Amino acid sequence: MNNKFRDNDFGVSEASKIEVETIDLESPNIASAKTKAASLWNVSEDDIEVTVLDDGKRFFGLIGGKMKLRVSTKRPLMFLQARDFADSIMKQSGLDLKTTLDEDCAVNLDGEDSAIVIGRHGETLKALEFLTNLIFRSDQTIPKIRFDCGGYRVRREESLIRLAESVAREVVHKRAAISLEPMSSWERRIIHVALQGNSDISTSSEGEEPMRKIVVHPRDNSEKHRRPRKRRF
Repeated sequence: MNNKFRDNDFGVSEASKIEVETIDLESPNIASAKTKAASLWNVSEDDIEVTVLDDGKRFFGLIGGKMKLRVSTKRPLMFLQARDFADSIMKQSGLDLKTTLDEDCAVNLDGEDSAIVIGRHGETLKALEFLTNLIFRSDQTIPKIRFDCGGYRVRREESLIRLAESVAREVVHKRAAISLEPMSSWERRIIHVALQGNSDISTSSEGEEPMRKIVVHPRDNSEKHRRPRKRRF
């Protein structure tokens, strides 16, 4: 099945392919190198790793000068900045949430106030994600900064898959296209993937961000210009 969608969306794991920040410098010791790099990139020293290129020793074990070091961020800078930005917002808002990066560089918020950050249908979390990408994601060809809170994304994905299957059955039964509510590119991608194996329907993404939405078409009507009904959920 060839679904007609062009969402510029990446799997979260694609974030690991973005290069980290790296510089070579001379320093009397590793600790001072970490401090200098952390200040340069405005991150925590815990986010810095150091590789010794030359320990500064000369012949006969005599100390000859400064160490030559390669200093890097442990994660791509964009995601570290996004995590710290979210953390500052949580603290300023007085919310009890711990902010971390998972192995795929998604920003995770977890704690007693998770429900506040998620909001109704995840709208607050989406708004935070949108704002963070607007500030820190200058290159639109690289993966987006993703947010999760209290396992919401997993629950949301399961809910979207159920919605996709329900809508597909309705489209096949009524032989009429159905338009879903506007969704983020991540949510649209879940719908597309969930339905790509259904030979009775096709999917397309229509409209412009942030009102871009999915339309599910019956297969034999997918090329006809019929006005879709709007499905609310």
